[in-house]
Amino acid sequence: MATLTKRATIYFDTNLHKALRLKSVETSRSVSKLVNNAVKEALAWDVDDLKAFEERAREPLMSYEKMVKRLKKNCRI
Repeated sequence: MATLTKRATIYFDTNLHKALRLKSVETSRSVSKLVNNAVKEALAWDVDDLKAFEERAREPLMSYEKMVKRLKKNCRI
């Protein structure tokens, strides 16, 4: 079964495009595959962040000053 794809036009900075082409040759993967993988990875980070926000949504709010005191107390800063 063929993978469904959608065509899009993307304008890259000249140096970024050159780097993508070089990476494509080095890895024997198309620029399209490299970009698709990079976008999937970036979106996965967003999903992880949103999940963490949801998990902590019910935590009580803490003032900046209180957080700094806690970090100092625990030798984090």
